Amino acid sequence: MTKQQQWDLVIKPQNRWYKIDIASIWKYRDLLFLLVRRDFVSVYKQTILGPVWFFLQPIITTLTFTIIFGNLAKISTDTVPPVLFYLSGITLWTYFADCLNKTSNTFVANAAVFGKVYFPRLVIPISVLISNLIKLAIQVVLFFGVWIYYLNTNSTIHPHWSMLWLFPILVLIMAGLGLGFGILISSLTTKYRDFTFLVGFGIQLLMYASPIVYPMTIVPEKFKLFILLNPVSSVIESFKYIFLGNGYFSWAALCYSGIFMLVLVIISIMQFNRVEKTFMDNV
Repeated sequence: MTKQQQWDLVIKPQNRWYKIDIASIWKYRDLLFLLVRRDFVSVYKQTILGPVWFFLQPIITTLTFTIIFGNLAKISTDTVPPVLFYLSGITLWTYFADCLNKTSNTFVANAAVFGKVYFPRLVIPISVLISNLIKLAIQVVLFFGVWIYYLNTNSTIHPHWSMLWLFPILVLIMAGLGLGFGILISSLTTKYRDFTFLVGFGIQLLMYASPIVYPMTIVPEKFKLFILLNPVSSVIESFKYIFLGNGYFSWAALCYSGIFMLVLVIISIMQFNRVEKTFMDNV
């Protein structure tokens, strides 16, 4: 082969729908970080308050939950100050919901780019996970500020210090669940646009099926199994158990969430790879 016939990049069809080309994703890491920067910077670029919204959103949500569920509905928070209870519930939930929302329209929202330029398609949803991690880090700082305040002023907060190492694992499980559900829905929306309308509604239903605005202790025994079948529930309860010393913790339930996440991600990537070949004909 002559020098003129040598190519820098050879694009071959992906015949194995179960294969994850990690090498290609790593090769396009510059694009990945560029997308992360774009997602993070562009969200509030033309707003007056800018990055302050990263703090305002959880604060407003927490205050709303405190007024509606704490003061009006009188739902117990198990001796935990309501503000801290609700903030602990929405910290990881917001990360999961954002990842699911933004990855669920990967194919439809990026159809114009996918039709013109080649790059590993999984770069888009992965960039969403990473950019949302930055937002999560900011909101975790807010949570820690409130947590430290109540830790010094309220005797009902008893963290399990020896279990703090579990926090990154909880974030990883939430990221995997958000990615898995998101790209699975994204793959289905290429043919069935109904899923686009169901995502927001489904996330709201899933939130109320998770122990965010209520503790597990008030759930009737006959319904606890159904709540724990939701893989998000044990993650949120574990977070509360670690930092508040209050909540339901079970290694079996947490392992279930981890295994559910792994299976979901594998199945979702398989479906994503299968749809990737023909989605331009359907979008």
